[in-house]
Amino acid sequence: MLVRLLYASRAIDTSPAAIDAILSQSRQYNPSSGITGILCYGGGIFLQAIEGGRTAISELYGHIQRDTRHKDVELLQYEEIAERRFAGWTMGAVNISKINASILLKYAEKPELNPYSVSGKVSLALLEELMATACIIGRS
Repeated sequence: MLVRLLYASRAIDTSPAAIDAILSQSRQYNPSSGITGILCYGGGIFLQAIEGGRTAISELYGHIQRDTRHKDVELLQYEEIAERRFAGWTMGAVNISKINASILLKYAEKPELNPYSVSGKVSLALLEELMATACIIGRS
């Protein structure tokens, strides 16, 4: 059974090297676990959607909750899915500082990434728009 989990967290270390390390680790681990997804980051906040088998996603989310690189981990949405939305990415990435602020403003009160202030449904819509407008990098 396929599931999609969407969560937000705050980064402990926001340096480019720290972000690259998280992406690299995800891209190395995810293929063998059948996990795909997208990581959006900006302003010290992560918004991530992960898709895969229920057991693999539950184990990964448990790891994320214990990961000292994250704090304030909050589940935004969890659902069974018929098909993957982010199947093309072992872990796609979006750096919010590099996109047009009007995309963020479409989904929030201010042009900033703050999934803590909107619903999981709104956060997923943002990720889907970012994918549709080719804002996602790192298809590997």
